[in-house]
Order: sequence, then C-alpha cells, then structure tokens
Amino acid sequence: MTILRQPTRAGVRDAAAKVAAILPPTPLLVQEVRGVPVAFKAESLQPIGAFKIRGAWHRLTALDERVRDKGVVAFSSGNHAQGVAWAAKRLGIPAVIVMPADAPKVKLEATLALGAEVVRYDRKTESREKIAEQLAHARGAALVPSFDDPWIIEGQGSAGIEAARQMAEAGLDGPARVLVPCGGGGLSSGIALALPEAEIFPVEPEGWDDMRRSLEAGWIEPVGDNPPPTACDSLQTQRVSSLTFEVLARRGATGIAVSEREIRTAQRWAAAKLRLVVEPGGAAGIAALLAGKIAAEPGTLVVVSGGNVDQEDYARALGGTE
Repeated sequence: MTILRQPTRAGVRDAAAKVAAILPPTPLLVQEVRGVPVAFKAESLQPIGAFKIRGAWHRLTALDERVRDKGVVAFSSGNHAQGVAWAAKRLGIPAVIVMPADAPKVKLEATLALGAEVVRYDRKTESREKIAEQLAHARGAALVPSFDDPWIIEGQGSAGIEAARQMAEAGLDGPARVLVPCGGGGLSSGIALALPEAEIFPVEPEGWDDMRRSLEAGWIEPVGDNPPPTACDSLQTQRVSSLTFEVLARRGATGIAVSEREIRTAQRWAAAKLRLVVEPGGAAGIAALLAGKIAAEPGTLVVVSGGNVDQEDYARALGGTE
C-alpha cells in the first residue's frame, strides 16, 4: 500500500469538525477509582457501538466522486466493518467487508443490516489483507484499512479532541494520561496526535501485545506463532503498521498487557459502575486501570472503545463463568 501522506494533528482537528457535524459527542462518565475521579469516554455508545465510525466517516468523505462510484472494500472482525458500512450507506457508496468466519454474530448481523456485502474468511489459514486487495483490484474499489491509513488515524483521534473539551467543561484536570484499547493502533496513535501533552498507554490482551513489545524494542515486533485465545476479537491484530507505530514511538507511548481475567473483571465493573455494556476489547483500558498496571491519578482518561458483544458471551462474563 502506498502512503500518500502522514497523519497530522491538523487532520485530527478537521476530522473532529466533520464528525461533530453529523454526530453528537459520546458521553464522558466520571467514576472514582481508588478515591480518584477518572474520566471514561463512552465510545461504546456510538450509533454502531464503537469508535470506528469516526475514522470511517473521515476516510470515506475524503474520497472523490469517481472513486465513490466504484465502492469501497474493508476488512474487519466487526467494528471497523460497521463503521465503513454505516458511512458508506449514508454516502450512497457500495461496500464490501471481509470478515473472519468466527466474527461475533452480533457484529456480522449489524454489518449486513447496514447494507454491506460480506465475504467470510478463515483467520487461521487465509490473509484478510490479500483477499481485500484482490477484491478491491477486481472491482476498482478503494481499499479502506482498519488502521493503516492516515485518514483513519485522524478520524479516530477525534475522540481525543472531544474528550479533552468535555473534561475541561466538567472541571477536570487533563487529559494528562490516556489508556486506550489497542489492536492495530489506529485509535491510540490518533489520540496521541490529538493530545500532544498527554501520556499515551495502548492496552492489549496478553499474547497479542505486539504494540507493547514493539515500543519496547524500538522496531515492529509481530505477534508470535500460536498466540493464545482471547475474547478480544477487536484487538486480534497480527502486526501493527509503521504509521501507527511511528506516531506512538515518537510520543514515547508505553504499552500495557492485560489478562483475560482482568478483562472480564473490567466488563463487570463497567456494567456495575458505569452502566455500560462493554465488549472485551473495549474494556482493555479499564482492565489496566483496575488491575493497578497504571495508577489512577487526576487527569486520567480511559477510552471505552466498543460495546458490540454477543448476548450469550456477555452473560457469561457478567456471571463470572469465564
């Protein structure tokens, strides 16, 4: 893929203006953690249940009419799929989404309901990137990656612009430090651009913490062979991109890994304290905070990135049976 430009803070501000023109801000909830007020940005309450609507809107609105007529192709386990499908439907653009065969049913059905065509693949034996590239080439469509794209990164960063304004309006310090669920790093790097004075902490599930290891090493380290199973389908990225890694590395971001048990505890806490339905991947930042892997200090912001979870899975999480 040829990168035509780098994501910028100016681009994030442009994206924030575009998103504000069509969507109300998601709520900023404040809850004490170990006696300290912490801000939680409820991106799980977006129309598609996740922050991905931001990057998709910024990316698709940047396409010229000639490209729009040919349609778009994206690959995703579900949240980016819904974001692209939602934006494409609103703009009248044909959309094809490559989704894994084991994608959560709720995400598959929501993507189809938005009018997108879905192509399934086996994440263990097939490459979603190759399938998407072949489809885009065959149809003359625009490829819309889930994180390896400057417009996508800028769009996701609009959540940081929004949260900073809300924290100021609520009389809170910061954001001084931000905990962000991380798969490919689009949201983390976007927020790093949006909030240049804040410490950024991308949070990943154990065994899938390639961004953490990459930041520590100083170069990109892919996920190893036979990674462990994780409930965080939205954070199962085999390799971060140079775009997202470089933004986070320049900012001195620090990665954090959380366990499956810590993630499930975070889901239950979010339901009890924030009254939010949060999917496993969306709860990663909460998990890091509750587990004490980052201190709760004034000015702390936690991004709750998504809430698209199958009912049966969520019931087991709430019941503590997994």
